[in-house]
Amino acid sequence: MLNLAGAQHKLIVDYSTGMRKKIGLAAALLHNPEVLFLDEPFEGVDPVSAQTIRGVLERYTASGATVVFSSHVMELVESLCDWVAVMAAGSIRAQGPLAEVRGDAPSLQAAFLELVGAQGRDNGESLDWLGGGAR
Repeated sequence: MLNLAGAQHKLIVDYSTGMRKKIGLAAALLHNPEVLFLDEPFEGVDPVSAQTIRGVLERYTASGATVVFSSHVMELVESLCDWVAVMAAGSIRAQGPLAEVRGDAPSLQAAFLELVGAQGRDNGESLDWLGGGAR
């Protein structure tokens, strides 16, 4: 399902980032957990591997399981999730169904920026919304 068979004789050091992500996902799914926790599952992954991973996760959740993942790519979160939580400075700023957290904002990205107090910041001068000032 994850197209791993062709690399069975390769050393792990020779695997691409996408291959490593798919192997990690395969290992996590091996015991069919009810809840799967993933940290940035699409980071550094090529588009073909990302589509494969996405399909696996969609089928997994369709079977009744839950996937909890972190991501800094709000477009990805918006396309995959039906329930979200926005965290900043170690606390949850909003949580609930995607539409509820997005509110009247045109996108989850816009809602996120508003929730963390970073809307209108495009010059990069201050990063204090991250929990510390720029040094």
